[in-house]
Amino acid sequence: MKWLLCSLAILFMVTPAMAGEDPYIAVVGNDFLARNYSFYFSPKHLQFFWDQNVFGIPDVFGTQDPVNQYTRVGVTGGEQFRSQTLNNQPEVCHVLTDLNDTLGQDQLATLPNAKTPAGNAGFYEWWIRLPKKPSGEINIVIECGVLKPNAFAAYGFGSIELCAAETGERVGFGTCVRQEVDPGVSPVNNTALPRLSAIAYPGPYNVAFAPFHLTAFKNPSTYTINFCNVAPGLSGLVPCQGMQNDGNSQILDGSTNARILLKACMDKTIVTKLPVTGQINALGETENDLEAGDMVYARLDMPRYNSVDLYCHAFSTRLAGVGESPF
Repeated sequence: MKWLLCSLAILFMVTPAMAGEDPYIAVVGNDFLARNYSFYFSPKHLQFFWDQNVFGIPDVFGTQDPVNQYTRVGVTGGEQFRSQTLNNQPEVCHVLTDLNDTLGQDQLATLPNAKTPAGNAGFYEWWIRLPKKPSGEINIVIECGVLKPNAFAAYGFGSIELCAAETGERVGFGTCVRQEVDPGVSPVNNTALPRLSAIAYPGPYNVAFAPFHLTAFKNPSTYTINFCNVAPGLSGLVPCQGMQNDGNSQILDGSTNARILLKACMDKTIVTKLPVTGQINALGETENDLEAGDMVYARLDMPRYNSVDLYCHAFSTRLAGVGESPF
């Protein structure tokens, strides 16, 4: 009898831990529906897309993200994708299996894109709910099509195999030519790179905290956080709570220090620090622990000096990490 009671006690003690922590991937909309677009996600990834409604996360909550003229996907209070240009361009990362398929029938399994042409400024915005309470750093993963100027008009769906590019690329004269540089000259034109902003908003299960910008770790770096210090006192330097932008971290505020480089059809991962309640970021905003259902807003701003054609869609940005299982 004692053995049975001990066994039951151990069972009840470990049951909460059995729920554990597991990976999640989140995109605009109910993440489970992303399984219908296997072109964008491997079978390995698809097993970590969860039905948010099963977790009790509503499709619509609040009005902090009202629909406007730039909304291409979504509704007020729900997850959204917005773009400055119309969302009416093809998926340029899709290489047609049938070269005679000039109408793009193979595009049926993909999403329409919004294009920012070379020499033009533009923006993209994604509002994405966390399907779980994050228990580690939050990855913002961005993947867009990047082509040299006017490549799709010339080569159609074959352009990605002929004229792939990266943001900030120095484009040379001729068709699909990259400009070579001399020693002492950076091959990347940093003024042509997009700038990233990321802000957390409260959802249905969190306190009504003030929105705050997320802070990214620079990679590679020492992955340490440096805090500001006040003037020496009687007991030496007194640490203050504010984080600093430095060689290890950068607040994602859309400034010129928050530039990123995107390669054609390849994932770009930005690792953001797990927010901590009471922590002050480099803008003086106060962080808050995040819960399932909280919203992360990500915005990509393309500068006027943009040298490539950029194609992004509703699934071009996703959140990924490890979270607490609700069951």
